[in-house]
Amino acid sequence: MRRHILILLVLSLCAFGGSAALAQTTPPPAQSAQASEPGDDRTFHPAEPDFRLVNLPTTLRLPLHGMNFGLTHRFNGNLRNGGFGHQLDNMFGLDQGANVGFDFRYGILPHVEAGVFRTNVDKAIQFYGKWDALHQSADAPLSMSAVVSVEGSNNFRIRRQPAIGVVVSRSFHEHVALYAMPMWVHNTAAEIDEEQDTTFVGLGARALLGHRTYIVAEVSPRVGGYSPGDPEYGFGIEKRVGGHVFQLNFTNTSATTFGQVARGGFPNTLYLGFNLARKFY
Repeated sequence: MRRHILILLVLSLCAFGGSAALAQTTPPPAQSAQASEPGDDRTFHPAEPDFRLVNLPTTLRLPLHGMNFGLTHRFNGNLRNGGFGHQLDNMFGLDQGANVGFDFRYGILPHVEAGVFRTNVDKAIQFYGKWDALHQSADAPLSMSAVVSVEGSNNFRIRRQPAIGVVVSRSFHEHVALYAMPMWVHNTAAEIDEEQDTTFVGLGARALLGHRTYIVAEVSPRVGGYSPGDPEYGFGIEKRVGGHVFQLNFTNTSATTFGQVARGGFPNTLYLGFNLARKFY
C-alpha cells in the first residue's frame, strides 16, 4: 500500500513539474488571449483558481462546454494518535489506507454546470448542479451561486440525501476570497434509521501568496437539525500551474459530499490528504 501511494504522489508531482515547464512557454488555458474579454467565463481570476475550497464549493464559473476533473484523497491515519515516531512508522497515515473521490463537472448552459462525484466512503455517489447567478463586478459587490444535489450510498441505491444551498463570495484585490454557504441537507440521520435534516453554514477563505501559491481554510458549523460529532473543518496549502491545482490539506474528517460534511467531523482527529484538479477549457 505504501509503495502504491508513494508512486501516485511521485507521478502527480512529476506531472506538475512538466506542467510548470510548459507554463513558462505556453499561456495556461484560463489566461489565454481568447479568454481575456470582460465577463467571459474563461477569464482567470487569481483569487478563485478552483471549484473547491477543501470540501466546500466556490463561486468559480465553468464556461459553456467546459470541463473540470477533480480528485480528493484523504489518508485514514489519525495524525493526533501517538508521537512523532509512531507517525513516522506509519508514514503519517499513508500506511492506513485512504478514502478517494472522483469528481467531474460540465458546463451545460451559460453559468450552469452539472456534475457527478463518487467517493468510496460508503460508496456514495452525488449528482449536483450549480447556477452561477451573480458574478462580482463594478455593479455587483458579491458573487452568488445556487447549488442543488442528491447523493446516495451503495452506488446511489440507498439512503438518498437531497441538498440545496447558496454560495456567496467576495474577493478583495484579486488576492483574497471569502465565502459563506448556508445549506440544508435532508435525511442526514439515515444511517441510524431516523429521518432528520441538517442545516449548516460553511465558512471559508482563500488567500494568494506570491504568484501561484495559496492558503485555504474552511469550517462548517451546524445551525440546526442532526449534528453528531464536531463541525467539519479543513485547511491547506495549494499550488496552481496552468490548468492544474494541487492542494495538500488537513481535515478532521474523510467527508467530501454535502451529506457527509453535514454530519461533521470526528473529535481529536486530523487527517492528511490532498485535492488534485484539472480544467479542460
